[in-house]
Amino acid sequence: MKEREEEAEELVTPGEVLGKGSQLKAGRGAYLSSQSDTVYASLTGRRSLIPPSPLSSDQRPTVEVTGHSAHGAIPEPGSIVIARVTKVMARMASADIMCVGPKSVREKFTGTIRQQDVRATEIDKVNMHLSFRPGDIVRALVLSLGDARAYYLSTAKNELGVVSAESAAGATMVPMSWTEMQCPLTGQIEQRKVAKSGGQT
Repeated sequence: MKEREEEAEELVTPGEVLGKGSQLKAGRGAYLSSQSDTVYASLTGRRSLIPPSPLSSDQRPTVEVTGHSAHGAIPEPGSIVIARVTKVMARMASADIMCVGPKSVREKFTGTIRQQDVRATEIDKVNMHLSFRPGDIVRALVLSLGDARAYYLSTAKNELGVVSAESAAGATMVPMSWTEMQCPLTGQIEQRKVAKSGGQT
């Protein structure tokens, strides 16, 4: 009996496989991928199985993941996050998620901004290296849990994108437009996908 209790209290992390959709129903903190018929965890927490009602025609148990506040904030689809760009490639940028809304995260969550999610217009003309640089701080929307436990992020709204960036001279740059930021020391202008702030036109 003790082994079953321990199994029910197993700690899982986002993207971890919980079982097959043919055998389990996805409850809170879990989701079903229809493509693979697999149930995954969507947050960090304790896995538990809830037996079906004897009256229910569906006799699959429901699997739930209960998050713990001790783990800090957890990114979820629809969340606005603050992330630091770590790597920029031709078709995507990687970032470490630092905050979910106003709350900081206590464990490492990785985000991926794909080329098609940088902006809403002229998607095919997006140049990742002219949108982000490593070290940039970005405000982004969580789209979904992607592959390899990385969240897919979007900056395809005016208020999303780079909120803080350092110039080559090491100064915090000033937004000039939604595509440019300027170094206050050298006057050099660099390209970015800039987040629109309240005072920006």
